[in-house]
Amino acid sequence: MSEPRTILTVHAHPDDEASKGAPTLAKYHAEGVQTILVCCTGGEEGDLQNPLLREPGQAFHGLDAAAEKALVASMRPAELAKSAEVIGFDEVVMLGYRDSGMADSEFTDNPDCFHQADLDESTGRLVAIIRRTKPQVIITYNDDQEGYPHPDHLKVHDISVLAFERAGDPEWYPELGEPYQPLKMYYTTWSRRRLVAVHEGLLRHRGESPFDDTWLERPDTDHRVTTHIEIGEFLWARTQSLMAHATQVDPSAAFWFGLSDAELAEIYPWEDWILARSLVGEIPVADNGDQLENDLFIGIEAVISAVEAAS
Repeated sequence: MSEPRTILTVHAHPDDEASKGAPTLAKYHAEGVQTILVCCTGGEEGDLQNPLLREPGQAFHGLDAAAEKALVASMRPAELAKSAEVIGFDEVVMLGYRDSGMADSEFTDNPDCFHQADLDESTGRLVAIIRRTKPQVIITYNDDQEGYPHPDHLKVHDISVLAFERAGDPEWYPELGEPYQPLKMYYTTWSRRRLVAVHEGLLRHRGESPFDDTWLERPDTDHRVTTHIEIGEFLWARTQSLMAHATQVDPSAAFWFGLSDAELAEIYPWEDWILARSLVGEIPVADNGDQLENDLFIGIEAVISAVEAAS
């Protein structure tokens, strides 16, 4: 445990790092924690989501569908680099797979896509990164992807769970570096209480909300939330990193930008996480706010402090 405090977060595509946990990672980076982003695909199958870029004088004006798709794919690496710079990642590692597209699309049959990757081989790529960077904390997608069952998101979860188990096991991938065991694994989640708070805030401040009954009637998994990180001062990281993905985000979309950072900080200044694995203590019972963690390094900090004191 002489390693620096480190968080490694695993995402499927460029822009996922912006929509899931950007303020939390920016906060920890500002506190001196080393932050590593693993992006499993290049987002090659993403479509243009920003209609403003099709207007006269803009890059996509007049392009046919094939040319538009190719231009989007060519722009995504630079968008990711800009987003990662905003959030403050110390390192961005591409896992090297092609975007699989949505479930049942023709792209899931591409032998180079993440969906088709051998599970042990793709897990090994992540294990190699974990052993080299030595994160105490790993963040990944949760085990319930019913609301958005994208093949790449499902695969991110699968390889992350296996890599957490195998990185410290000398029997697995002995050629990929010295074994190293992370200590905690967290799942991303959009809590219902946050959704309701944002919905009500939009109605109060703007008079309308894009969160209709389809959203509000989704299963409530708040009972699984274990960890509440206060990030009100870091909401700019979410906004600016999303805006960095110019092809993927409509800057006029109320879904993302209906509230200002200040308004959102007043309404819900937290990000919620699910502690899925802990080797430094019991996972807290998530039945009320008094029992929620407020730091991803709880338990780990005691271990680090003890080692530092001994040395």
